Amino acid sequence: MDRAQKAQSIEALSGVFANAGAVVVTHHLGLTVAETEDLRGRLRKEGAAFKVVKNRLAQKALSDAGEAAHALFKGPVAIAYGPDPVSAAKATTAYAKDNEKLVILGALMGDQVLDAARVQALAKLPSLDQLRGKIAGLILAPATKIAGVVQAPAGQLARVVGAYAAKAA
Repeated sequence: MDRAQKAQSIEALSGVFANAGAVVVTHHLGLTVAETEDLRGRLRKEGAAFKVVKNRLAQKALSDAGEAAHALFKGPVAIAYGPDPVSAAKATTAYAKDNEKLVILGALMGDQVLDAARVQALAKLPSLDQLRGKIAGLILAPATKIAGVVQAPAGQLARVVGAYAAKAA
């Protein structure tokens, strides 16, 4: 890899670290190609990605970050990232439960460095789409109740008139 390629890789990684909601750092030693492709497929479904990175290039891309962020990049490291902070954490945590070869070291979320336990907690949170659905449901619930209350007297009146009509017939 020549200097131009390294500079391009550092720039790409800087963009990933700046634009991703969360970057989950993992050790992937022993994963086969098929297992790695399976993980990538799961992450793709969540809108995230998985990439093997060179430690030195990742550390240069994180030049502004603290020592704790640089400490994550030791050994065979790969990153999972996505625009939603929860999606990458959720998919990698689920895969790590099934496969012992994938070890979650921590995560970078903005300027914060999360340890493995916090990544587990992050994975338990609902995704952005699930939160949007819950908010929409909460907003629509009172409107639905109001509509039911407003329609109830009209429905009762219609039933009374129907009963009188049936009685007269």
